[in-house]
Amino acid sequence: MKIRLTMAQALLRFLANQYVVIDGQEQRFVAGLFGIFGHGNVTGLGEALEYDNYGLTYYQGHNEQGMAHVATAYAKQKNRLSIFACTSSIGPGATNMITAAATATTNRIPLLLLPGDIFSCRQPDPVLQQLEVPYDYTLSVNDCFKPVSKYWDRISRPEQLMTACLNAMRILTDPVEVGTVTLCLPQDVQSEAYDYDETFFKKRFWHIDREPISERALAEVIPVILNAKKPLIIAGGGVHYSLATEVLAQFAKHHKIPVAETQAGKSALPESHPLNVGGIGVTGSEVANVLAAQADVILVIGSRLQDFTTASKWGFKNETCRLIHLNVSRFDALKMNGLMLKGDAKTGLQQIGKALGSYQTSTDYQQSIQHYQHEWKQELNRICSETPADKQGLSQIKVLRMLNEMVTEDDVIIGAAGSLPGDLHRFWKSRKPKDYHLEYAYSCMGYEVAAGLGVRLAKDDTKGEVYVLVGDGSFLMLHSELLTSIQEHKKMTIILFDNHGFQCIRNLQENHGSQGFGNEFRYRDGKTNKLSGEYLPIDFCKYAEGLGAKTFFVDSYEQLTVALSAAKNEPHSSVIVLPILPKTMSSGYQTWWRVGVAEISNSDEVAKAHQAMREQLKQVREY
Repeated sequence: MKIRLTMAQALLRFLANQYVVIDGQEQRFVAGLFGIFGHGNVTGLGEALEYDNYGLTYYQGHNEQGMAHVATAYAKQKNRLSIFACTSSIGPGATNMITAAATATTNRIPLLLLPGDIFSCRQPDPVLQQLEVPYDYTLSVNDCFKPVSKYWDRISRPEQLMTACLNAMRILTDPVEVGTVTLCLPQDVQSEAYDYDETFFKKRFWHIDREPISERALAEVIPVILNAKKPLIIAGGGVHYSLATEVLAQFAKHHKIPVAETQAGKSALPESHPLNVGGIGVTGSEVANVLAAQADVILVIGSRLQDFTTASKWGFKNETCRLIHLNVSRFDALKMNGLMLKGDAKTGLQQIGKALGSYQTSTDYQQSIQHYQHEWKQELNRICSETPADKQGLSQIKVLRMLNEMVTEDDVIIGAAGSLPGDLHRFWKSRKPKDYHLEYAYSCMGYEVAAGLGVRLAKDDTKGEVYVLVGDGSFLMLHSELLTSIQEHKKMTIILFDNHGFQCIRNLQENHGSQGFGNEFRYRDGKTNKLSGEYLPIDFCKYAEGLGAKTFFVDSYEQLTVALSAAKNEPHSSVIVLPILPKTMSSGYQTWWRVGVAEISNSDEVAKAHQAMREQLKQVREY
């Protein structure tokens, strides 16, 4: 039997009938669509959504990049088991989503983008907002999505929708290939009708099967672990996406192996777990980094091992250290010359645990772990109790400590860029899985506010607050979906750390010989022609009030407690503005991060920094 629909109508009907299944549990995969209409989608997908959306809720975005960040955060919080699609007009509406596409793909998060495209028939070319490419007239700006997408297609005829949709779902539900899928929709083709086979619209299940480790690979690796004297586990985001947090907790406790967490893996274990040694790498705890330097075996679970995790391949000091990767992706499992255990994190841990039997680390090693943990707790108490001598602002670390004490296990905090991820990775005490939501693969400024809405949508039926922790620099870059949260009555609380600019990067400059240049929000000085005048007097409270948010200005720790309590009782989104003193964030502990330092400079300090970098490079692993 055939069903005659426009391509846009058929697309919605297909998406509404896609389900994912894991461990026998099924759920609808596409929750709805975010969109901003313009020519290129308003009379195609817009018409389809208006008159028969098949139960797919439409949300109005206010910036295309922002709404795609919402969708990314939603899918991340849902452990990749549910998504929102995003539709835009052609031209700038489409290209606004490229940054978000890169963010999702880098983080291995499913994101479905449906940008409008130029006319397939070419009759009105060049249409408004069309970029003409004289050497290849088949190109449009949507071709820019190719390098940031895991699957890209242009549907130039309505019947092409069927193979395009199947391939899109193949990628969106594949734990290995997952990332951004871009389906370019020419505006004339969206409105063209076709007789689709009814089987295309039947309820379709996409099974996420748990791949076991092969017996051959297991036999190769188990002796390596059994002979380990100082093993360490690094838990990555794959632990969450495999729903393996409980298995990991039991595994670590039974075998007495310490667990360090990446940014994506944090909250896999609660802070109270006796073998949780905190964040790893450049933004990690001193405990984890000391243990990583000593480790003779490191079991990496579901991590892409980016340079912040490995301290630019400087952090694993033991020359005899062997890396073992438990990962569904062969691409990730080859990194740093590791032994490959290709398989699902949860199933793989169960297999490894069974094969290890009664193996436990030595009493001496366990005692040394406890010793390092005790010293780290003392350091945490010291640094979190320090109060800046200057009373004209607050300490970032102390503010985070106070917030940590006030949140509940049902709340979620969100961050992405600047100095906040470092302090949060080191000091934040997670209580249960998914209470910590950091985007740190792309570290995309502007992700935070939009992500707050995405997380709120993901946990809409559950209790708990959503706290967005964002610097003034990131907030200024992108905060449009605050308006969407107000429009949709999806409450979040934004805690805005106002430290007059991009202080994290200013610190990076100064640590490598700079005097500080171009990173603070200041007026231009007429004498020096540099941005070194007075700070810009930005009133973020008025800014947010203009959008309809409840605002609080807090310049004391006592006021912070009151404001957090008041915001919790507010029915709508709130913004708490905190004047934060620059340089009240933490520094690295037993770690290093490689950046390119000028080999030739007019500054002696830069020359010294370059030489220091060359010395550190003597200690790194090449691959």
